[in-house]
Amino acid sequence: MDFIEGEILYIDKPLHWTSFRVVRIVRAKLCYRLGIKKLKVGHAGTLDPLATGVMILCTGKKTKLIERLQADTKEYIAHLRLGATTPSFDLETEIDAEYPTSHITRETVEDALSRFKGTIEQVPPVFSAVKVDGKRAYELARKNQDIELKPKLLVIDDIELISYNIPDISIRVVCSKGTYIRALARDIGKALDTGAHLTGLRRTRVGDITVADCLNMDDIDRFLDGNIPHATKETDKI
Repeated sequence: MDFIEGEILYIDKPLHWTSFRVVRIVRAKLCYRLGIKKLKVGHAGTLDPLATGVMILCTGKKTKLIERLQADTKEYIAHLRLGATTPSFDLETEIDAEYPTSHITRETVEDALSRFKGTIEQVPPVFSAVKVDGKRAYELARKNQDIELKPKLLVIDDIELISYNIPDISIRVVCSKGTYIRALARDIGKALDTGAHLTGLRRTRVGDITVADCLNMDDIDRFLDGNIPHATKETDKI
């Protein structure tokens, strides 16, 4: 593989890792193997530290494809806890309020989910990288500053309930670029007249790239030694 000219790698991001850390470590390993000091490496879509799953990395001239790859449809498996909210809408922050769930049934959950299918407006989480007056929203949120973010149009191609064990549910979501699953959890809670936050998130697909196509970070060295094959997709030929 010619990483200087440009390659596309599929990585299964580990839990608690930032997307930047994945890029940094892959870049460092490639530079060491190639005996160079600098190499362009970027990713086609951020995953939160508490999320795992498909990350697409581009090197060299293939970094020019990042914007196109970012536009691909994403699929997620999300685990939600109903009846409680957190400021970040996930486990990054502590529970700040609790709500009843006794009125919720499988049918009311499925009905609520159906209302999110199609084109919707979504307000991003304040704990996000959205820029507000030149600063990241999460920087202001951590200083307890009031932030008002504008809703964004996005598309939920499919959403389904795959596990129901109140107060916990799991859903599969197929969505467009720019969708915050944390914010979707918040909005599902509101639609059910309760609260909700994410307890787990896995990106299972980007375009036609699935977790099965991805390398684990522990396997990167063996992959570079030629001991592990890497999936070849049409995206590699763009």
